[in-house]
Amino acid sequence: MRYVKICIQIALLYLIYWVGTLIQGLLHTSIPGSIIGMILLFLLLHTKIIKDKWLGDGAQFLLTYLALLFVPATVGIMDYLSFFNGKGIITVAIVLLSTFLVMLISSVVGEKIATRKKQSKNIEEGYGA
Repeated sequence: MRYVKICIQIALLYLIYWVGTLIQGLLHTSIPGSIIGMILLFLLLHTKIIKDKWLGDGAQFLLTYLALLFVPATVGIMDYLSFFNGKGIITVAIVLLSTFLVMLISSVVGEKIATRKKQSKNIEEGYGA
């Protein structure tokens, strides 16, 4: 029964993706349908029209196997090895720099969120101004 539930949840996620691509096709926007679908999913979850527990197991299943979904894209790069020929050091530098920037920005944002939560908790408890 659990696997049927996961399949239904994945089908619902796919339906939201499909609606996003439909909206993109109807409006002829430059925003990809997958992004529109993600925004739609965010709005549905934020407004509690769809509860997160309705999609939790299916989303967790997809996240578990997310790395496998990147294999075709990675293999597809093999067709363009000539583009990367002689630029290996630059590519490695870009990957390292972008990884460092993501880690830095994530830590700064996380710290700010934690500080704000602590300050709001202190204000609620009457300890700070």
